Amino acid sequence: MFKGFGISVIIPAYNEERRIGEVLKNMPNFVDEIIVIDDGSTDKTSEIAKAFGAKVIRLDKNLGKGAALREGIKIAKGDVIVFMDADGQHDPKEISKLLEPIVEGRADFVIGKRIVTKGERPLIRKLSNLITSTLISLKLGENIEDTQSGFRAIRKDFVPKIESNRYEVETEVLIKAKKLGARIIEVPISTRYDLETGHFRFVDIIRFLKVLIRS
Repeated sequence: MFKGFGISVIIPAYNEERRIGEVLKNMPNFVDEIIVIDDGSTDKTSEIAKAFGAKVIRLDKNLGKGAALREGIKIAKGDVIVFMDADGQHDPKEISKLLEPIVEGRADFVIGKRIVTKGERPLIRKLSNLITSTLISLKLGENIEDTQSGFRAIRKDFVPKIESNRYEVETEVLIKAKKLGARIIEVPISTRYDLETGHFRFVDIIRFLKVLIRS
């Protein structure tokens, strides 16, 4: 527990056998449960996650990040749910930065605003994040600089029903949580871009726009 709050960490993973062990090894002791959703991996992601004591949900085929998070939320028991990636971009030791505003009663939803500490964020990532964050901020009526960050914590009471299957899930959760009345803030977190990570595709932009319009 973290200052009286039960903490669940949900990690979607697809073919991350090379890096998920390092992520799980550095998980803080106050985390009550770690849920890894193996999104149809063809490697040893599940076996490694189990070896580190994580609860593992294995999907038969790759369905996407949104689908994976949806399955993890179904079994999460914590008062606060932390979402993070399995590729090592985020430092598990910084989870406390996301939790502090929630346990102090200052926020219901905390987004890790990415500060690049290793490598360089690709230009296409910078542009896509700027555009999406600007559009979402306009829709919400408040400025959020890093709406697409996958490192975030939210009180379970404000976790919405997820319908998206892929990367547009970040947008859907943010907009729906705001409509539920969640107080949202950002805190700076370190991020690595010297690692090979998933790629944002044109089709993901189309999905984002659909979520933005309908949510």
